[in-house]
Amino acid sequence: MSLIAKQTYSKVVREVNSTEQKHTEQERTMYLYDDKIVTQYREFKVYDVLDISYRFIGDDGGLLYLHTNNGVYPYIVRSSPKAFVEAFKEFRKTL
Repeated sequence: MSLIAKQTYSKVVREVNSTEQKHTEQERTMYLYDDKIVTQYREFKVYDVLDISYRFIGDDGGLLYLHTNNGVYPYIVRSSPKAFVEAFKEFRKTL
């Protein structure tokens, strides 16, 4: 298992208690290996990922989409995921 690429993404976590609701943003990293893509809480086999795409929204980043056999998973990105997407597509050609 060797690392091919990685991409930083953000997760907004909502905390609710009896008096307030608080939103915090956590920075996380997605890793592309030769057999899987790993996020904080999920693993996707490379064979199950059909495509990766992204769309910029405004000036603060956009959304990275993992299109899988089990649905589409969106991830908030603050920087361009172009290198990550290209690495995936190049690697996918070799399979």
